[in-house]
Amino acid sequence: MNNSKTTAKKSATTVAPSAIRTYNDVVVWLDAHWNVGDKQTTVARMQKLDEALGSVAKKVKTILVAGTNGKSLTIHFATQLLQHEGLTVGSYYAPHLVTYNERIALNDTSITNKAFADLGSMVIAMAENIGLAVNSSEVLAMMSLLYFHEQKADVALMEVREGGLYDAVNFCDAQVVTITRATASDIEMSEAAVIDHAKEMMGIVKKGTWIVSGDQSKAHLQVMQNMTEEQGGQWAMPIRKLAALVYPFEQLHGRCAALAERISQLFINHVLAKESTFGDDSLLAKQKGQRGRPTLEAKRHAELNPKKTIEQFWKESVSTLPGRFQLLSKEKPTLLLDNANNIDAFDNLLLGIRLLHYQRPLKGLVIIVGAAKNTLHNEEFLKAIRYFFKKTAGQLFVCPLENPLAGNNEEQSWDVDQVTNDIKSMKMKAQGFKSFQEAFDVAKTAVDERNGLVVVTGSQSIINAFWASKGIKKI
Repeated sequence: MNNSKTTAKKSATTVAPSAIRTYNDVVVWLDAHWNVGDKQTTVARMQKLDEALGSVAKKVKTILVAGTNGKSLTIHFATQLLQHEGLTVGSYYAPHLVTYNERIALNDTSITNKAFADLGSMVIAMAENIGLAVNSSEVLAMMSLLYFHEQKADVALMEVREGGLYDAVNFCDAQVVTITRATASDIEMSEAAVIDHAKEMMGIVKKGTWIVSGDQSKAHLQVMQNMTEEQGGQWAMPIRKLAALVYPFEQLHGRCAALAERISQLFINHVLAKESTFGDDSLLAKQKGQRGRPTLEAKRHAELNPKKTIEQFWKESVSTLPGRFQLLSKEKPTLLLDNANNIDAFDNLLLGIRLLHYQRPLKGLVIIVGAAKNTLHNEEFLKAIRYFFKKTAGQLFVCPLENPLAGNNEEQSWDVDQVTNDIKSMKMKAQGFKSFQEAFDVAKTAVDERNGLVVVTGSQSIINAFWASKGIKKI
């Protein structure tokens, strides 16, 4: 295998000194280049850029994770599982909440500013040198693969930012892929449009690719299975049960964990099985059966060193993903962060709040929602919160997106006055605020400091506003 440090040095020799960028320079460039280029030619651009940088995509084994919801959590759980198997795991997350570094991690540790600046400078300069107009998504995907190759990652889990066929990571020749769920990503999508979207996601399936889905719609699964067979992929049975996470996370994230378990098993047993040997403590590798009865020594060893089960692993695993879904129980009052930005994800969040209330009765509840235009505000949203507040006492605060994050499709805020009035017209209490900070300050005084709960949700950008209010510059 070629060393990517050598590749980096060779590429860097073609970069003029004036093209070397600092960390801040790279961030400024990324902020400004999200909408460059036709998305239908993204994969072709990535292939040209990859070839110019030493064809690194062929040197890194990859798993692609697509879908409407649960992608980041699925990658998070799969990273933990594959690390337990002794693998070095690269994780590429499509959204970020505070810094771009969050998108690229090795064994759950984000890339350093220096490595980020070096790789970003090199990729941008190479694109300029070969006359290729690339966008931010393409640059970040290329940076992640270069980093994972340099760090000798055994596998890279790559999040598909949106869709599938035309996504920047689809230039990878993935051995295993998954589609978490196919649901409406905005309020205007019909069921027919959702199925078309699912078909576009299926563009990540190529000849020989293993695919498994966590979708629960029979119609969606049938479409996926038919397309897998047409495209020469290998269909694995969809997820039917939840992984045994600790309460209440089993009900919230159990399907993502089960999906992570399945894609990890497929990778271990169908991709690495021929070139790697896994010990008896493996949770995922198929073990060769032993002939005859075990010896007394083998029995004693098994009794003294009981093998860890997958159920035990899940009970001990980290069930939340910092920043994206995080319960800050040491805060006063307790805080729950969830970047739910569509109806399906929002419904799951409301279930999570109810489960927390069953676990420990809440003395005061405020849900602060700040969303982008055309994502949450529709009849289904109004019905969901009306049903929720009939069963659970609390208040709903509505605020705008003041500084939308670049690259998260949240450029426009919803209309706070209209949303608030629509909620009130259904005889529900709601308060509109001019800023997140104003809403957050009022929320903290409206609930019991020890046993109350403040929820921040609705978008990536509103979670970013929370971290900014705390003065946090790195998650």
